[in-house]
Amino acid sequence: MEEAFIVRTRLVLALTVLFVAFAIVVPVYAQDAAAIAAAGHNEMVKWSIITAGFALAIAAAFGALSQSRGLSAAAEAIARNPSAAGDIRGAMILGLVLIESLVIYVLLISLILFFLPPFAPAVR
Repeated sequence: MEEAFIVRTRLVLALTVLFVAFAIVVPVYAQDAAAIAAAGHNEMVKWSIITAGFALAIAAAFGALSQSRGLSAAAEAIARNPSAAGDIRGAMILGLVLIESLVIYVLLISLILFFLPPFAPAVR
């Protein structure tokens, strides 16, 4: 019981530190509306493309990692109980599809950020 309390305390402390760091850092990147208009949105477009690239890379990396862990767990489960192979295989395929759908959603958001620059004035 004491170990669970220590882990919970560390988690709360870590989340608090992250929240405080985020609250301190966010105002640093705030920009004046006139400065953004004068810059011609070049910086915003550049950073949105970079952010989309990082988001896609992280999603693909962790998606592949979770798919490999799920596949290895399913193979181990089938090896332990071959009579339940059909049920395990169905659950594994459903899990892999859901994991891959998350990566596809990130790809969609990345493409939206790439082709439709955020905060751009509407073209009429």
